[in-house]
Amino acid sequence: MSDLPSCPKCGSTLTYEDGALLVCPECAHEWAPGEAAAEDGPKVVKDSVGNVLADGDTVTVIKDLKVKGSSLVVKRGTKVKNIRLVDGDHDIDCKIDGVGAMGLKSEFVKKG
Repeated sequence: MSDLPSCPKCGSTLTYEDGALLVCPECAHEWAPGEAAAEDGPKVVKDSVGNVLADGDTVTVIKDLKVKGSSLVVKRGTKVKNIRLVDGDHDIDCKIDGVGAMGLKSEFVKKG
């Protein structure tokens, strides 16, 4: 077996060399051999226009969003206060008036 490091993004041990880069076949992450430690750090979450989001921010929904498992729709222009950033399939946990607790992706909101 080879002495290649595990993928810093997903932890896979199936990495391989492609020229000067290391590649993970499971998540398609590419990195330089000395770069693995530099990527460890706080995750930066940005809204649809590139503003950095933080816990407690207020955001506005930029697109009508259907609520899974329900006939409810979160309308464009809805203000969402006091967001909480999380890891997972969505970036934001929040509570929306009339809908309840939800998870939103940062690509569908803008700060302010």
